[in-house]
Amino acid sequence: MEIFSYLEKYDYEQLVFCQDQQSGLKAIIAIHDTTLGPALGGTRMWTYASEEAAIEDALRLARGMTYKNAAAGLNLGGGKTVIIGDPRKDKNEEMFRAFGRYIQGLNGRYITAEDVGTTVADMDLIHEETDYVTGISPAFGSSGNPSPVTAYGVYRGMKAAAKEAFGSDSLEGKVVAVQGVGNVAYNLCRHLNEEGATLIVTDINKEAVQKAVDEFGARAVDPDEIYSIECDIYAPCALGAVINDETIPHIKAKVIAGAANNQLKDPKHGDIIHELGIIYAPDYVINAGGVINVADELYGYNSDRALKKVEQIYNNIAKVIEIAKRDGIPTYLAADRMAEERIERMRNSRSQFLQNGHHILSRRG
Repeated sequence: MEIFSYLEKYDYEQLVFCQDQQSGLKAIIAIHDTTLGPALGGTRMWTYASEEAAIEDALRLARGMTYKNAAAGLNLGGGKTVIIGDPRKDKNEEMFRAFGRYIQGLNGRYITAEDVGTTVADMDLIHEETDYVTGISPAFGSSGNPSPVTAYGVYRGMKAAAKEAFGSDSLEGKVVAVQGVGNVAYNLCRHLNEEGATLIVTDINKEAVQKAVDEFGARAVDPDEIYSIECDIYAPCALGAVINDETIPHIKAKVIAGAANNQLKDPKHGDIIHELGIIYAPDYVINAGGVINVADELYGYNSDRALKKVEQIYNNIAKVIEIAKRDGIPTYLAADRMAEERIERMRNSRSQFLQNGHHILSRRG
């Protein structure tokens, strides 16, 4: 892997390697872009096949966070950490304390949070060494479990997509097929049920399905059936890459709006559903409630203020749809464009500010 040419290709700012022999820490912090503010992104712990795979994952995820934070309207850039190791066997207190010291050394350029393979308890250990961490225990002033907030954002974004597809944002009487009934999807089902939507659910976890059937009157179907079900809205809330060559011919929904990450297997699948006239709410825009929630901790967490910001996901999805129509492009590209335009505006206003400052100084001189 030619590291500098990769960094140059997508204009990354920094790649930091963190090693602590005593604790076994091997971590890679990738900072993609800090135009809008410090880079915020979680710490993932995973058994990577190679160091190159770990570096690539950190870089890819950091760039994704730049877009997610910009599209969410946050004054934060994008970054990500990967720790190489088995989260079930290789963790120890010294490892996260050592990692916390590395974050502290970046002086606020990067702020971390939990991610795949890390927990609130791990964040608390990092917090022993640095304040540049979110998603810590509520005892330390954090926001706690982000699932209900993420679900509320998905619900709001789904309403905005429904307005485009059906002419009204009311979900009453709409049939919503929810794939996966984890914490986020369960809370999403609650909002949909309260508004009078009809729910069809599936999950490999039978207990989770039964809970949705009992509490929300949902109809359960087999995991493979969810794609071909007659419904108005398909909500992927489990695995990624579910919009692909095999599934697209079966999808009958007019709207795809769900909490899962990386729903499109390939960008071309975003093009195909666009041509079919399906309204797709881009995943990183609609599922940004969690990151909006933890970002609020940076101001001293206030749940009302955080929820107010999460409500904006409705407007963010509406704006993406507007850009898609304005530029004649699929919504997945329109989401990127919305993020890029926001970063560009900030970059221009900063350079303007610096130029003006320079003129003032030269006049004084």
